[in-house]
Amino acid sequence: MTNESGHLPVLVIDGANFSDLDGFAREFSRLLINYTWRGNLDAFNDLLRGGFGTPETGWVLRWLNSKSSRAALGYEETARRLEQLLLTCHPSNRPNITARMRGARRGEGPTLFDEIVGIIRDHGPGGNEPEDGVVLELA
Repeated sequence: MTNESGHLPVLVIDGANFSDLDGFAREFSRLLINYTWRGNLDAFNDLLRGGFGTPETGWVLRWLNSKSSRAALGYEETARRLEQLLLTCHPSNRPNITARMRGARRGEGPTLFDEIVGIIRDHGPGGNEPEDGVVLELA
């Protein structure tokens, strides 16, 4: 499948197929060859650089039902993830993670959806790593 211009391969994920970060990780992992991503956002950033079954020369990530994903990966799921991180993070990171967790519980700050979209956009036009050529289409 290619995008409208026919130049880049299109990989599709569907927000209707998941309701939390673990589900998003499973959905995204479907796109990878011989690799399973387990939801670590640093690893996700690395995946977008290529070499894990995604095209090496740029591609489109078409995210269907992204509005439902925005809700599923909203503040509640963000707070849950931060609670989990708090259990295993380095002690020097605890104050920052605690503050972010409290903010998420109040409905403040970036959500998981925001973080994931930001990471993806960082690997495309206008991002910090545009050479990766990842174009995000939210549908």
